[in-house]
Amino acid sequence: MARDPAFVLRYLAEVEELAEDVLASRQQIVDLDVKRNRNREALRALHKDPEPDEKAMVCFGSMFIELPKAKTREMLRQDQEELDEEINNLRKELRVKVNRLYEAQGKPELKGFNLNPMSAEEMKLINRILEG
Repeated sequence: MARDPAFVLRYLAEVEELAEDVLASRQQIVDLDVKRNRNREALRALHKDPEPDEKAMVCFGSMFIELPKAKTREMLRQDQEELDEEINNLRKELRVKVNRLYEAQGKPELKGFNLNPMSAEEMKLINRILEG
């Protein structure tokens, strides 16, 4: 049975578009994770500094600004929280995008892909049950 070339072309274009969307989301997660790691390194360097009352040089784009270390720490912590939230949202969206791609390719949905980690409270309860 011969397929209509226009149908095949539309199908391949749709799958390609979905795949590119998945790859773009993955790359965005990687880029944000690199930024989050840099922030973590900066926070650690500020924490280890023996003179907490001095000022720190902070790079904003292409210029450096001298800010109090307490303010710098607070800005980095806030940025970390925003990055964590954005990465988590992208990961949730990625799950949906991957499922759409698999559906378009005619593959079965991934098993175990929609799992969420247990909270600290849930882990404590599980440990209590296991200990008896």
